[in-house]
Amino acid sequence: MTIRLQQLVERLGGELKGDAQIAVQGIAPLDAAGSSHITFLSNPKFRAQADQTQAAALILSEADDAQVQAYAGARIVTRNPYAYFARAAQLFQAMAEIVPPAGIHASAVVDPSASVAADAVIGPLVVIEAGAVIGARARIDAGSFIGRHAKVGEDTHFHARVTLHHACEIGARGIVHSGAVIGADGFGFANEAGQWIKIPQVGRVMIGDDVEIGANTTIDRGALADTVIEEGVKLDNQIQIAHNCHIGAHTAIAACAGIAGSAKIGKYCSIGGAAMIHGHITIVDKVHVSAGTLALRSILEPGQYTGFYPITEHRDWEKSAALVRNLGTMREKIRALEKSLKTLTQEQAGQAPLSENQEENE
Repeated sequence: MTIRLQQLVERLGGELKGDAQIAVQGIAPLDAAGSSHITFLSNPKFRAQADQTQAAALILSEADDAQVQAYAGARIVTRNPYAYFARAAQLFQAMAEIVPPAGIHASAVVDPSASVAADAVIGPLVVIEAGAVIGARARIDAGSFIGRHAKVGEDTHFHARVTLHHACEIGARGIVHSGAVIGADGFGFANEAGQWIKIPQVGRVMIGDDVEIGANTTIDRGALADTVIEEGVKLDNQIQIAHNCHIGAHTAIAACAGIAGSAKIGKYCSIGGAAMIHGHITIVDKVHVSAGTLALRSILEPGQYTGFYPITEHRDWEKSAALVRNLGTMREKIRALEKSLKTLTQEQAGQAPLSENQEENE
């Protein structure tokens, strides 16, 4: 499948410089692109590669357009080349994708009371229980399970072996990758005399529009109220989101992160891989938590936060944490003590104390 640069720019915008009739078949990296490819420059460090690329067309910023001199192909100048590349890649993928015909596969099991849009695609061995709703153009791939009264929004795609438990909902244009489980019981138990008594998890999972959920990620249903994932959230593979969490719109969470129960994370946040978020804390909008960070307390100011301690006995860890919090104050006290000791030593030796300027010169 090919598309001409003029058609690409008409769909995605940008300023085209060069032959509008050039046809391209796909996107490739700067150093691997050939005459049938379009490529992109999003990092100025690779300007030298951009000058040497064999691609038919180059996506780049206005600043890089002025710096890349040797490249002779067509150019698409745009404010955000990386985002432009992403949208162009989506377009090429859509052109090449083979979509199964609408309808319900003969091996699928669909309860008569379920509502399945006529143009939805229901794959082999899918199970859709009573009262479930599958929206227009939704695609449910092989082996997936949709529980009773669950809802799947229009244009949402479940890859193979996705589980959406009863009464849970996901909005439009979602993507859920294989092995994801939405709406399993949260980890709720009461202790009595050393024994654990299960607390029924009767809340739901409510997921907004344009959410992507990675492979083998799990989102637990609420204990009483709902677990909520707002619109535009992006979740990587193998993430655990516990019961009653609330993840704000357009937040992105990387692989192997764990979010404990009732944590609330704001909008436009990013959580690095293997980060751990304690339960019942609040993280405000536009917070960036570095990979491997352990967040034990609420974060109430936007910014980037990083922290890691080697494992130790809890009481020792608390003492160490208290010392670290007071290091700044201790540093100033030590400086003051050093200054007083130096002044006392000079006085005992019969020397005049040094002025601040003299101390700095020393």
